[in-house]
Amino acid sequence: MFLERHFVEKPWGRDDLPPEFGAHGWQRIGEIWYNGVGQSPLPLLVKWMFTSEKLSIQVHPLEADAKQRGLASGKEECWYIVDAEPGAVLGIGTNRALSAEELRTASLSGEIEQLLDWKTVRAGDYFYIPAGTIHAIGAGITLVEVQQPADITYRLFAYGRPRELHLEDGVAVALPAPYADARSGHVSGNLKLAEGPHFWLHHIVDEAGKGSIKDGGPYWLVPGFRHSTHDGVPTAPGGCIIGGSLEQLQVGQDSSLLIAGITKA
Repeated sequence: MFLERHFVEKPWGRDDLPPEFGAHGWQRIGEIWYNGVGQSPLPLLVKWMFTSEKLSIQVHPLEADAKQRGLASGKEECWYIVDAEPGAVLGIGTNRALSAEELRTASLSGEIEQLLDWKTVRAGDYFYIPAGTIHAIGAGITLVEVQQPADITYRLFAYGRPRELHLEDGVAVALPAPYADARSGHVSGNLKLAEGPHFWLHHIVDEAGKGSIKDGGPYWLVPGFRHSTHDGVPTAPGGCIIGGSLEQLQVGQDSSLLIAGITKA
């Protein structure tokens, strides 16, 4: 089943999306959500993101922190870089461990921007972002994000823009330390990108990659190139398919697909 696309305007979005997403005139689209609009909520949320400006420095709560605040769940996510302008960066983790008071002071003064670990990225890079990780997405990046379906963000710093900050909650749930998660790197062929407590993500380029996935569905399929079919229908960039089995998926040579699923207990 092809999931419905939900376009989200953002001040940091773009008005020149790739043609496979359609023309949106003057709208600055920052995110496209594939979340089963009009259906029961899905246990994973897949997004495309397009940035023309850097996003705020932010953090998401862990499961326990979220439930303590009356929220349904925390928010862990994984990023796959589809395209990046030369010099584009992501901020992930801090250059050194910070105390809660140091983080609060740096967020208020703006020093947090210099304390964030800014990494130059290119197409094919991927990063798993555990809840509690301080992070920011820079300008000039197109990425696919797979995440828990929780729309909860605590902003620590917004570069002076008139955005609401959430210092009390953000400092309370943040784990301000250098990023050292092994679930990051650069894609080369068939590869399991990440497996976390809530979801996993694979990158596949051929039938052998499909065969390496042993977990049961449902599966979220995010096409990269037009060389595969699902139930006889060509897959295409800009779409997202959810299915209960990989048997209907035919992976062509030199294709590129992200496949996500729920981590089984």
